[in-house]
Amino acid sequence: MRLASKIFLTSAVVVVVLGVVGVLSLRAVGRLASVNREITTRTVPALRLAASTRDIVPALVRLEARFLVLNDPRFIGAWNERADRLRVSLIRLREYTTNAQEVRLLEDASESFERYYGTVGQIHALLARGQRVRAAALSEGASRSLADRVEANLEALTESMHADVLQAQAEVARLEARTWSGVLLALGAAVGLALIGSGLIAHRLTQKLQKLSAATSAVAAGSFEEPIAVEGRDEVGQLARSFSSMARELRRMEETKEEFFASVSHELRSPLTSIREGAHLLRDRVSGPLNDKQRRLVEIIAAGADRLLGLVNQILEVSRLRAGVLPIQRERLDLDKVITRAVEELKPSADQAGVVLERESVGEEFVLLGDETRLLQVVVNLVGNAIRFTKRGGRVVARLVSTGPELEIQVEDTGIGIPPAELPHVFEPYRQAHGDRGGTGLGLAIVRGVAQAHGGRVTVESQEGKGSRFTVLLPRS
Repeated sequence: MRLASKIFLTSAVVVVVLGVVGVLSLRAVGRLASVNREITTRTVPALRLAASTRDIVPALVRLEARFLVLNDPRFIGAWNERADRLRVSLIRLREYTTNAQEVRLLEDASESFERYYGTVGQIHALLARGQRVRAAALSEGASRSLADRVEANLEALTESMHADVLQAQAEVARLEARTWSGVLLALGAAVGLALIGSGLIAHRLTQKLQKLSAATSAVAAGSFEEPIAVEGRDEVGQLARSFSSMARELRRMEETKEEFFASVSHELRSPLTSIREGAHLLRDRVSGPLNDKQRRLVEIIAAGADRLLGLVNQILEVSRLRAGVLPIQRERLDLDKVITRAVEELKPSADQAGVVLERESVGEEFVLLGDETRLLQVVVNLVGNAIRFTKRGGRVVARLVSTGPELEIQVEDTGIGIPPAELPHVFEPYRQAHGDRGGTGLGLAIVRGVAQAHGGRVTVESQEGKGSRFTVLLPRS
């Protein structure tokens, strides 16, 4: 799957989850609004109406008692007015009843009120005929009982409607809690999916890029051995496959170049040896005397043949080192004597260049198992380079340090130093930090190869303009 498709799919999943969250939230909000609307427009008004209707009954009883005692027509008018209001309220309450119990209570209250209304009419008639005693008895008996019954039914109806209000409020609270829980859970799921999806894509992408980066560094260092194990059909996978193909082609070209150098060097070695030996025979006057001009030409030919043969030998040695077939003759040797021999060999070159060449030893017991010829070549290469890159009046030190299980060969100079950009590449074949100083660019590659063949390693420290220090670390066994 393409990288763009993965990102789009992750984003789409998050958008879908957020859309579902939005729909569920809207539905929950709609339900919440509906319940609140029910409370506002029905339950609370019904409770208020039931309470006000219940409060009318005691007022009717008081007006009835005053009319009975005072026989004032104004109390009859007030009673009739309150009674009409109560009847209207009972009719309106039918619209707000929500269950069978409330319907039954309202019907019972309405029926009791009608009977109470009729009884009060009888009391008025008795009072009109002057039968006050009978009217008072009827008021204290049947009339009061009916009024109490109406008030009791309305009280029960009010309590029922109040319970409806509490239930509606509880439902609102539960719905609100469920809404918040659902929204938070859905949002958490959306955020979790987004983080997991983004994290997986970023992790996979980072892993692939890290492999590509490591492979790029290896190729930059000259290693083309390991293919990149990056799977997938996205853009990074295609890049990895293209890079592996490029690395294979570079490896093939490198192998071809090595084979070419080895083959050419091998083919050149025999004729160069013949030329050198012939020049030496002519110089030694084996074929007869030579005049000064002929002798000078023979010396030039011999020197050129020696340089070419040395270059060919170096190329062959580098090829063997890179192939891992350089012969190493290990024997017990004193490395201090090897350093001394190399310094004595290069002392004339140092004197001619105006450079002070010194030898130092730190510690005791400099014996190890190694190839004396190869280690001498290492010291000669390092000291020769140091002399070549040190100005007249400078100083070169060949130092041998015993550090217990290892011996260190340090070659330190006060020369021109190595540019920081070239430090990681100074041990690569045919690579020169200062091309104007001559050389083949193979000496340090041979130093590293010989050190590695002995199980050791080589490091370099340098500051441009102040000098360099090469350190070869060799195990004793």
